[in-house]
Amino acid sequence: MTGVLAGLADAGIDLDHADVTIGTSAGAIFGARLACGQPPSELYERQLSGADGITLDVTALQTLRFLWAALGSRNPERSIRRLGHTALTTRTAAPATEMLDAIRQLLRGATEWPQRALRIAAVDARTGEVGAFDADGRVEVAEKDAKVGLVEAVAASCAVPLVWPPVELAGRHWIDGGSRSPANLRLARGYGRVLAVAPIPAAVGPHPSAAHEAAVLTADGTAVSLLTPDRTARRAMGRNMTANSRVPRAARAGYAQATALAESVAEVWQT
Repeated sequence: MTGVLAGLADAGIDLDHADVTIGTSAGAIFGARLACGQPPSELYERQLSGADGITLDVTALQTLRFLWAALGSRNPERSIRRLGHTALTTRTAAPATEMLDAIRQLLRGATEWPQRALRIAAVDARTGEVGAFDADGRVEVAEKDAKVGLVEAVAASCAVPLVWPPVELAGRHWIDGGSRSPANLRLARGYGRVLAVAPIPAAVGPHPSAAHEAAVLTADGTAVSLLTPDRTARRAMGRNMTANSRVPRAARAGYAQATALAESVAEVWQT
């Protein structure tokens, strides 16, 4: 993701004129940092140096329980509610305080809502609904006046079920925003142009892929540029998304892919 953003910026794609930045899971971290003024080149250099990594130990049992919950039904609504219920009833090794500390570390000082419009996606663990947090409070599925801090909103979007505990905000419990959609592109409905970067093209379970969501936006008249990992980037990323040793290779692969696709992206993104 950071390699793609830096590659696009270095190729002349102006990311700063976006009306809104929408972040999901890891995208919530880097979306917040971008919206708070950290340039893509800085994000990229930190990835190359390994300075942004954290240790996230995921056991085989956690993986199996996640898959059992997410794949236990072919119905999208039942699947996400199964996963949410499992997250709510499973005690994780990492406490909530440890999770918040890790998010603060990854945000690198971007801990207050920025002036630029930013929306952070998370999933209600009980209902399976996607909610979006912004500087004014929670929108989409709940009260507008519920004030939520940026660190807490990003933590909710990153609360991987069974690895980190659900985050309680404004009377609800929230899990990873990517649990049912890797990019939550439906939150961009109504905009004329959308640039979407989705390192993981599809959520686990019977949920629409980023490509499907992009097609829905396109059918509604939105011009969409969707970037997902090419073959080289997938090899660089590997199967273990928590392997810090692969971070520099993945970043370089994203940068190379963005450089190659910059012209086609510009046709959609630039006025």
